[in-house]
Amino acid sequence: MEQEYALAFRTGDITIFYVSAAIQVLNSQGKIDELNRKWFGTSVVSFPRDAEALNKTGMPEPRSFVVGIDLDSFPFAYKDTNGAYWGFDIELATAVCDLLGWDLSLQPIENENTYVELSSGNIDCAWGGIAIDQKMVDEGKYEPLGPYAQNDIIIAARSGSGIASRLQLRGKRMAMSINDESLAALDSVPRIKNSLGQIIRLTGGSVECFQYLYDNKCDLVLTDSTAAIYYKNR
Repeated sequence: MEQEYALAFRTGDITIFYVSAAIQVLNSQGKIDELNRKWFGTSVVSFPRDAEALNKTGMPEPRSFVVGIDLDSFPFAYKDTNGAYWGFDIELATAVCDLLGWDLSLQPIENENTYVELSSGNIDCAWGGIAIDQKMVDEGKYEPLGPYAQNDIIIAARSGSGIASRLQLRGKRMAMSINDESLAALDSVPRIKNSLGQIIRLTGGSVECFQYLYDNKCDLVLTDSTAAIYYKNR
């Protein structure tokens, strides 16, 4: 399953212009390159660059900026072992708010509830591994900023496992997250689903799935390609 990640705003909300301008300025200063190296070791996230973008929009008034984050989207947004929210998108959102003089507030949401959270006023922006729902965008339910990253839902195995194709999945144990996107991806390929020996559904997202893989509690993980890039480069 292919996905595109973007920020999402209420349609007609001018906040999108200030956030976009701040990201372009930060990108021109090398912030996106720095975060790409830190989280992925390669260029995964891409935004436009314009050092003068905020001069063109003007600086906004100070405010509280509530960002909805999907904690199943490691390494873009997740809860670390200390219980703090962290990830690529959270670091970038923090830098944006510092530049704009805003107070950042983080609110966990589920990706499929993006429109409801925005329209209710519960959040000002959905940002943290939010996959674009093109139907919602076409219907004007919300306005995306991006896409800024491509993510695929994939099956991964340990290096040296000898598993290199779907023909070698029969009877294998696979760990996966219980989020809707992962379930839909697995259901879309019944031949693979029916050939597996055991499917282990976990609540801890990609972090818990890869820990199962490293601890030899499973042979495979169904995961985001962006999470796989993170772990591959560790």
